[in-house]
Amino acid sequence: MIDELDKKILKELNKNARMSFRKVARELKISPGTFHNKIKKLENSGVLKGYIPLIDTESVGFNLIAVIALRVNQEKDNEVQDEISKLPQIGAIYEVTGDWDLILICYFKGRKDLTDFIKKKLPLKNIERAITHLVLNVVKEERRTQIL
Repeated sequence: MIDELDKKILKELNKNARMSFRKVARELKISPGTFHNKIKKLENSGVLKGYIPLIDTESVGFNLIAVIALRVNQEKDNEVQDEISKLPQIGAIYEVTGDWDLILICYFKGRKDLTDFIKKKLPLKNIERAITHLVLNVVKEERRTQIL
């Protein structure tokens, strides 16, 4: 369980995880030692999983985003999840309720890249049905947790 100080620390790290610990501690009116100990506790408990740069996918050549819904052979569900989780084009895999079993958020350099992915990379023998939606415009995409 996290306390109010943990929430304040996480909010500050969400703004800029590269900010110096001393500066964040000063802003939160706590000692750098307390801040460091709280960070270690959050890391060890799994609340804070790491620090990553937020990369603009379009700037590095991934101009096409696809949302792919899959209906999977239930006997092979775990096998499919394990296999597709290794594919670098997939940014997220969600196991969902409803008509579909999995929702994939995928990034491609173009239509040819998407076509090759669907025809050659997906384990089609264990996928009963798939539907692909191309993203026309990203209205909001926030990778930092804002619910604290």
